[in-house]
Amino acid sequence: MRRPIFIREVTPAEQQAIEAGLRAPSSFTMRRCHILLASQRSLHAQPIADQLACDDQTVRNALKAFNQHGCAALQPGDSTPKHLPRAVFDEQRRAQLRDLLHQSPRTFGEPTSNWTLALAAKAANAQGVTPRLVSDETIRVALKALNVRWQRAKHWITSPDPAYMRKKSNVTG
Repeated sequence: MRRPIFIREVTPAEQQAIEAGLRAPSSFTMRRCHILLASQRSLHAQPIADQLACDDQTVRNALKAFNQHGCAALQPGDSTPKHLPRAVFDEQRRAQLRDLLHQSPRTFGEPTSNWTLALAAKAANAQGVTPRLVSDETIRVALKALNVRWQRAKHWITSPDPAYMRKKSNVTG
């Protein structure tokens, strides 16, 4: 069981700010103020969380933030991630991916002739197009950036047979 955490002793100015925060237009500020006031009544994190329909860790985070930063914890912080992931597919790598998908998976030792997103991710990594194995969604987004609608590769592969287009048009037509 976690050690209970409570609000520290508040100054009169902080108490006034907490009570004023109950009428704030921001739901974040209002919820934080409810948490702080409930903690002043010696409620533990779980009962406060149950009362406010939030997670007990949310309560602990609010109490810890107030204990460390005072009234500054009543305002939402910057939600921008501190480190944005570098895009795996730049323009050159997207072109390499397109070229890779215009070949048969059998060229890369796969037992199928149809590409899947997972198979494309595996082949792109094996061929050095990507520095690491990426997700299916990353491949899909890269293809979307190329204005390529995802479809099975058998429609993309050109045949060395000179009569390929005639045969294909007779089958579909």
